[in-house]
Amino acid sequence: MTDRGSADPRVTVVIAAWNAETTIMRAVDSALAQSVPVEVIVVDDCSTDATAAIVARAAARDPRLTLLRQDRNGGPAAARNRAIAESGAPWITVLDSDDWMEPERLALLVELAESRNADFAADDLWKVDEGAPASERRAMLGGVSGTQALGPAEFVLSNLSTGHGGRREMGFLKPLMSRRFLERRGLGYDTRIRLGEDYVLYANALLDGARFLLTGPAGYVATVRRSSLSGRHPTEAHAHLAAADRAMLARPGLSPDVRRAIEAHLLEQRRKLAWRRLIDAKGAADPIAAARCFWAPPKVCLDLIGRLTTEFLSRLRRRTGMGKA
Repeated sequence: MTDRGSADPRVTVVIAAWNAETTIMRAVDSALAQSVPVEVIVVDDCSTDATAAIVARAAARDPRLTLLRQDRNGGPAAARNRAIAESGAPWITVLDSDDWMEPERLALLVELAESRNADFAADDLWKVDEGAPASERRAMLGGVSGTQALGPAEFVLSNLSTGHGGRREMGFLKPLMSRRFLERRGLGYDTRIRLGEDYVLYANALLDGARFLLTGPAGYVATVRRSSLSGRHPTEAHAHLAAADRAMLARPGLSPDVRRAIEAHLLEQRRKLAWRRLIDAKGAADPIAAARCFWAPPKVCLDLIGRLTTEFLSRLRRRTGMGKA
């Protein structure tokens, strides 16, 4: 590994970037400004803008920063895996290319993890709308007081979007992760998954016995963007998450509460998948594909019927309103 600075890095900061020329240096600068020694690795995922050129110029000035370029667009999971494989700090964390960190964040998390013998240490995130002043930030989870240890059932249930809203799932957390634990367990990001890859990694780590701590906001600021890629995911993204849940359910020795939690998450993914496939079938004018969507467990079929009824009534109200006008 090349010399990336005079001090041995305590944390590898991984930034997967795609067409992030307007935000990438804010993310990089915030990572380099951490009070704990870091190495920052940006993986450019075949951007078509100036992202790679901007990072390359910055890397020429600071040996702590490294730019890696992907040969083809493989998504954030593949980019993160490559950065982890080509780095060496004992702690790893992910920073999205449109987010940033306050200078003391990683020092606080390292101290927490090492003092409590944790494998993962996460802080509640600050969220701020794109273009809004940083003073308008709000906590993603809210109500996190002190430090608590997360178990697999609690973590999985927190990722059910039903009843949460506002993108408050714990799968969005960006924890400090122990390289030793990941390597010992053979864990990495599932490159088949482009939606929820963090959820799958964290859930499997918890099932493998990771000690996962959660504390209040320590300085990760997440930008809420209307054009977020996670809000425009393909239909089959839910199929990949469902497959990951099935793989977890196949693990031997799951406790009843963990099994129920994963089954609930799987059911939610199947509901979302059926609805998205029904929309796709309607757009393609394919009645056979639409009918296949109802070849599913009763709870999935009832959810489809409920969604269709809600949509029909909404359209009827709009038409009635227009007729009265």
